[in-house]
Amino acid sequence: MRNIGKDDFVIGFVPNHNHGSVDYTGVSEGHVHQCLDVTSPPIMTKDGGHIHYTEGYVLFEEGHVHHYKAYSSPAIPVGEGMHVHYYEFQTTVENGHSHHVKGVDHPAPGTK
Repeated sequence: MRNIGKDDFVIGFVPNHNHGSVDYTGVSEGHVHQCLDVTSPPIMTKDGGHIHYTEGYVLFEEGHVHHYKAYSSPAIPVGEGMHVHYYEFQTTVENGHSHHVKGVDHPAPGTK
């Protein structure tokens, strides 16, 4: 098996890949947090596709952090042998509020 690099285009499924993302939370109580994330390896689904799990915390801001645990959407092909996943979740409540986070992670090799 040959090594697959971050810029290689692959038709089909690439085992043991993950995705990263850089995003901001929605505004709550007049501030946002940056959310830097790396997913788990793929979790296979009954239909032959896959999703990813992630958990972590948003960056320290306004004297606190928020934690999160979430699953991604199934793979979304974006062309040229790459795919992404949509995510949307709510953080934990800290200091009387939480934040909404949604977006799309960075592309990874594989079309499904």
